[in-house]
Amino acid sequence: MSQTRASITAVAGWVPEEVITNKDLEKLVDTNDEWILSRTGIKQRHILKDPTKATSDMAAEACKTLLEKRGISAEEIDLIIVATVTADFPFPDTANLVGHKIGAKNAFGFDINAACSGFLYAITTGAKFVESGSHKKVIVVGADQMSSIINYEDRSTCILFGDGAGAVLLEPNTDGNGIEDSLLEADGSGCEFLHMKAGGSLNPASAETVANKDHFVFQEGRVVFKAAIKGMTQSIKDVLKRNNLTIDDISYIIPHQANLRIIQGVGDFLDCPREKVLINIENYGNTTAATIPLCMRDFEHLFKKGDRIILTAFGGGFTWGSIIVKWGY
Repeated sequence: MSQTRASITAVAGWVPEEVITNKDLEKLVDTNDEWILSRTGIKQRHILKDPTKATSDMAAEACKTLLEKRGISAEEIDLIIVATVTADFPFPDTANLVGHKIGAKNAFGFDINAACSGFLYAITTGAKFVESGSHKKVIVVGADQMSSIINYEDRSTCILFGDGAGAVLLEPNTDGNGIEDSLLEADGSGCEFLHMKAGGSLNPASAETVANKDHFVFQEGRVVFKAAIKGMTQSIKDVLKRNNLTIDDISYIIPHQANLRIIQGVGDFLDCPREKVLINIENYGNTTAATIPLCMRDFEHLFKKGDRIILTAFGGGFTWGSIIVKWGY
């Protein structure tokens, strides 16, 4: 009997129309286009400015496109998993709101919070439901409205982040294609270097936390930079070794789009040709859980059935990991 794998059968994405360029940021903080581009590789980022919209709305738009591409109705969906750090509310889960907005009446859903690694955690989780035989059509979304938790007076973070959503559909496959293996890791000691100081049970929202601007992303850039290169590089090496593969067996690497120098550093440490490492950070910035599915959406035209693709990410917490996908269409 052939092994059942969870295969990606469609991919879609959505970003807001509003764009903030590096030139725009020059008017807000002490920085310039040349410095941002040379340090991060980012030219622009999309921002959701409509005060009546939130993360679930971006995710829903990505899901609607996904369903249209696959040619199925929302009522056929069994499960929706949303990876996000910018949920619409502390509760209910954003996934429940997405299901309602797209008309997925037969699906249940939940959120996963693993910061920039969230999409990897979510797609691995979704794959288990498919592999078990309990669910046939699972939507996995990575979506974040990072502009809602960014201090646009802090030049160390406001230049990096943007808003967006990406989604994939997982379905059972028995011809060998699909998610072959995943290696996910975490180290909570990294919390102090990348986190939000307030808004949780340790530091509930108060007039003081708002005044102190504790509801924005806090990051120790140098520490995160080094840890990200090390984490993604090692996890790729480990998952390849576990599957008796080398980098030559991989058609493409889709890394989390955090910083161009981090992405290139990972590729260089792996001795991977630059053309195999897919990059679109210049257009979107760091959209956290959305970067990998948006990158898949943008480069989908390159993929051929049977291509082995590695997805890799590093995020706050710390969280990181790598997944081997054998492309299914």
